[in-house]
Amino acid sequence: MSGVSANGPDLLAPLPKPFTRLGLHIAADLLLHFPLRHEDETHLTPMRDLRPGLVQQVQGRVIRCDTTYRGRRQLQVTIEDDCGRVVLRFLHVYPGQAQRMAVGNLLRVSGEVRSGLLEVEMVHPRWRVVTEDTPLPDCLTPVYPVCAGVSQTMIRRLTDRLLMHPDWDDTVPEPVRERYGLAGFAESVLALHRPGPATLPQQAQDKSAPAWRRICFDELLAQQLVLHQARMRRTRLGTAPMPGGGALSRTLLQRLPFALTAAQQRVWQEIRDDLARPVPMQRLLQGDVGSGKTIVAALAAAQAIDCGFQAAFMAPTELLAEQHYRKLCEWFEPMGVQVQWLSGSLAARRRAAVVAALADGTAQLVAGTHALFQDEVGFARLGLAVVDEQHRFGVTQRLALRHKGQMPHQLMMSATPIPRTLAMSYHADLDVSLIDELPPGRTPVVTRLVADGRRGEVVDWLRSRCQAGAQAYWVCPLIEESETLQLQTAIDTHAMLQQMLPQFRVGLLHGRMRPADKASVMAAFAHGEIALLVATTVIEVGVDVPNASLMVIEHAERMGLAQLHQLRGRVGRGAARSACLLLYREPLSELADARLRVIAGSTDGFHVAREDLRLRGPGEWLGARQSGAPLLRFADPLADVALVESAREAAGWMLRETPGLAAGHIARWFGARQEYGLA
Repeated sequence: MSGVSANGPDLLAPLPKPFTRLGLHIAADLLLHFPLRHEDETHLTPMRDLRPGLVQQVQGRVIRCDTTYRGRRQLQVTIEDDCGRVVLRFLHVYPGQAQRMAVGNLLRVSGEVRSGLLEVEMVHPRWRVVTEDTPLPDCLTPVYPVCAGVSQTMIRRLTDRLLMHPDWDDTVPEPVRERYGLAGFAESVLALHRPGPATLPQQAQDKSAPAWRRICFDELLAQQLVLHQARMRRTRLGTAPMPGGGALSRTLLQRLPFALTAAQQRVWQEIRDDLARPVPMQRLLQGDVGSGKTIVAALAAAQAIDCGFQAAFMAPTELLAEQHYRKLCEWFEPMGVQVQWLSGSLAARRRAAVVAALADGTAQLVAGTHALFQDEVGFARLGLAVVDEQHRFGVTQRLALRHKGQMPHQLMMSATPIPRTLAMSYHADLDVSLIDELPPGRTPVVTRLVADGRRGEVVDWLRSRCQAGAQAYWVCPLIEESETLQLQTAIDTHAMLQQMLPQFRVGLLHGRMRPADKASVMAAFAHGEIALLVATTVIEVGVDVPNASLMVIEHAERMGLAQLHQLRGRVGRGAARSACLLLYREPLSELADARLRVIAGSTDGFHVAREDLRLRGPGEWLGARQSGAPLLRFADPLADVALVESAREAAGWMLRETPGLAAGHIARWFGARQEYGLA
């Protein structure tokens, strides 16, 4: 970092290269690189008052300095003050350390106090040589996140230089600060980096304090500004409107063997209105497992085809994409619509034919995997892109479909319900629709936890249920034996169940099978020819066999709540009473136990999602890096709904009234981290 000028340090000065590992590129980034915690080195504790288990600071003269060999080389130093002694033990010794800790030197030492054999001791404490008049710090000592090549000393020294000149511009205008009762930016940054001696270390991390509230607001504001800008850019883009009411949409509705639920009708109306506008739709369609999102998306595709456009369905796995393809064929081919299938596993000749049909417009509707956005795939007139399980795709992949046409409408689907606060925070650039009811006839799934030692009882239970005509899934997390995880595999389980249940046909399904083989197995299972299907988690989404009413999930303790809920959603799709057994291996970790209790206690996808969010936190739960949304480092949108609301309101006002400050605020927070691709 360059030197300090007459006007203070250069906030745009580049930091040494190792700092980039911490996401720090320029000096200004250090302002928002806050300590993990603080330690109180503002006073000394008399040695007689030391308490084991506490981190305390003492000062004393060295009366002994010895190198010992108790299995390994150690440096053992004894210091004393007017009322006691402390032994300092160093297991890792560097050259010259013993000389600096020579007898007679005065040391200031801070570390965790332990009970030794005869005297209290500290192992590897922080220490330095001082004099009698060396002053104590006038603020708490920060402990920063560090990495290889970046030490606490380096960060503290550079940060101190910035904090000596706290005259940085406030990028939040005064009317906003006054309206929401916000502290100033400079005073908040100072308070968080260098709290005064009257502040307890734990108080420095209190997110309800005014300084933290200001920083959290600023972060939420920056996120909202980025997402608001993305929405504004989209509304300025033109696209061809697709008015509803066409023959294909009406015929599809008439041909369905069921009636849409009230929630499906409401959401379909929202999407139909979006498609009719000359602005590209960017809508997230949420709904629990089995709520009927696919038929709503199919109706949207019908509206696009009615207006002379093509539609594309993209799914993250070949199995799910193929399920979409088969369902779309069932609905659309009787009406004369050409439906195509595209995946990376297609033979070259077949793939070339599909690509040609998409390019010349012969193919009106296509389902596929990420192969749809490869460079060689072009569309004659793509009007609608449907992305299922959207959180599994990176934002760049999702947006690649948009560039396949003249700004086609985009509908993203997710079976993971997102709480309103997170939708406001991470999806402020999207419109969100919610299917909040299940179709009639869905039976509740009884979920039970079963220890792995009762596997024989589970097999006996399956035998009796299959003899009565039921079909079942047995889900395993791996295909082949793993030396690291040592989990039961699908292949071994398939062999074991074939041997234990010779009277039934036991099928096997996993992601490494050829597409034709997977299709054959699924068709046999759907037609009732296979009683028990052993599968990996490829069946997590998209598989719909109403007669399958039983499920066993191996090593459920290894899976996340969302995945367990998705898997469980494969049963309970027909009239038969359904059950899901979660086999787990003891001992359970605290987190695994909490997850299993949640999934066993509720079939409500919203409750499961809320608990999953509570256990995992917003960033990981949303897959925010994949979603493209700016990540939050400090703010918790679940903990302070009001702050999210305020930031959202302020972002709209700033973009209208103070666009220059809005741009400066975004640059302060995300300037060197533009990985979000929201344009």
